[in-house]
Amino acid sequence: MRRIGVTLLAIALGVLIGFFLANRRPVLGQARPGAGFAAVPGEIGGWDLTGPYDVVKDWPKPLSQLPGHEKWTWGSVEGVFAESPNRVFIFQRGELPAMARPMTRAIPEIGPSLSFPVGQVPFRNASQGPASSPPGAGGPGADPSDPAQAWKGRMGVDARWEHLLVVVDASGNITEQWTQWDSLFKRPHSIYINPYDPDKYVWVVDDHNHVLFKFTHDGKQLVQTIGTKGEAGEDDKHFNRPTYIAWLPDSTMFVSDGYNGHRVVKLDKNGKFLMAWGEKGNPPNETRPGYFNVVHGIAADPVSRRIYVSDRGNRRMQVFDENGKFIQQWPFAQPSSVNCLYIGADRKVWAFEDTTAKVVEYDSDGHLLYAWGALGDYPGALFNMHGASVDQEGNLYVAEVAGGRVQKFHPRPGANPEYLVSKPVYAAWK
Repeated sequence: MRRIGVTLLAIALGVLIGFFLANRRPVLGQARPGAGFAAVPGEIGGWDLTGPYDVVKDWPKPLSQLPGHEKWTWGSVEGVFAESPNRVFIFQRGELPAMARPMTRAIPEIGPSLSFPVGQVPFRNASQGPASSPPGAGGPGADPSDPAQAWKGRMGVDARWEHLLVVVDASGNITEQWTQWDSLFKRPHSIYINPYDPDKYVWVVDDHNHVLFKFTHDGKQLVQTIGTKGEAGEDDKHFNRPTYIAWLPDSTMFVSDGYNGHRVVKLDKNGKFLMAWGEKGNPPNETRPGYFNVVHGIAADPVSRRIYVSDRGNRRMQVFDENGKFIQQWPFAQPSSVNCLYIGADRKVWAFEDTTAKVVEYDSDGHLLYAWGALGDYPGALFNMHGASVDQEGNLYVAEVAGGRVQKFHPRPGANPEYLVSKPVYAAWK
């Protein structure tokens, strides 16, 4: 009887101690009072409209800074790459006429209380409609050589095929104009410098040419073309509208291929074909590993050597080892359309989501960590993100296809560093 009493007393004491500790120590993951999950811990009021960043307004400066460009502005910006805060590459589909936002007017023929433009909603789409950048055939499955897909605008009036690749400094001034290559490009898509390359060659992906172009650091020479220019295919000598590139520390390359292709292509550091994997899936709900529809984003983890692929048409991430062995997949929330991916030095995976205008942070296994962003064309809002880069100071650059601009975001004072898009790996030339 005494033994039973001692046991009951021990149980009661254990419950009492557990209750006491539970009320003294916060639950794992519980935020401290006043900290919350805000990008700037302890901030009072406001909200994370631009996450842990402040937008740098009026950057870059308008194209009117160039002689003869008073009436022209940035076109559909497909790619951006920051070699440094003072050398940022902007890759666009030509120039568009500068347009003033129209005055609001009532349109009762459509709805008695409707007016246009709706507050904060973009009034132009630089990629579609009458005020868009050439060329046509931009959608998945479209054939660039099909006359029916040709751009219908008037060159020189509705757009100009000029200044497709320029370089700007930290103040937003255009410091380099690679106009000697304007006639070479058919549809600019993305631009890079391999972080493991001490020679800092500049790589360009041109999806309508079906190739990768490699230029010297100063842009004076085209030193290599990978793929067969102007010919689509899915073998060791062809791409089918490729989109992005990722590198491992030994400079092994991975190409997402692409808008019309259904594979990932692995090349050695010299651009020699090594292998490819992937098959055509059945969108929008394909779940089989290794089946793709619109391979439109790729990133490589420099430590695990995992390859992350945005299978955009099926609203998911697929993760592989460097030889195409499937590891896992992550579903993206409907109606997501993840255009590009980024992995920096901290190995977090960032997805730039088009439809909902969100910059989304995941850990390497796909756990959601943070997200921010709002749709619009005002400074700090996002419209059709298509490229992203980070410089050595932590500034984030975002290219917007439909928005027709690049935006620069500077880390906010006191921002939680866990929410900042990581600085890049600059192993060879930091």
